[in-house]
Amino acid sequence: MFARHATAVHRYLLRRGAGDDAEDLAADVLTVAWRRRAEVPDGHELPWLYRTAGFVLANHRRKGRPVPVESVPDEPDPDDPAVLAVRDERVREALARLSARDRQVLLLTAWEGLSGEDLALVLGVSRGGADAALSRARSRLREVWAAD
Repeated sequence: MFARHATAVHRYLLRRGAGDDAEDLAADVLTVAWRRRAEVPDGHELPWLYRTAGFVLANHRRKGRPVPVESVPDEPDPDDPAVLAVRDERVREALARLSARDRQVLLLTAWEGLSGEDLALVLGVSRGGADAALSRARSRLREVWAAD
């Protein structure tokens, strides 16, 4: 599993703004996979690793930047690292106006090439739920794009 997926996990973390910590975080993800190897679904190893990487990255960010509850913003951060990685300004602006969940669904599909069961596994929902989330995210992106 390490030989097949270490590079993909590292790239996943880099695209989400892990920067200099991406290598260490990828190692953490693969360590979790080793410890929980009995839980990794056969044939869906990479989506499981992506889901785990999302949790590892979220925990890493929480540890690095404590945010008091009263300071949590009502809107997502417009400087989301995943959005900043997109080079086209118009696409970046459109993604920034979507919810964090819609961005996640769209970027997992576009960047990681996930769909169907694999997307559902990363999102932690049923296949139907993943299909619906992707459909809604695409629809919202079309609306935002048309509004420009």
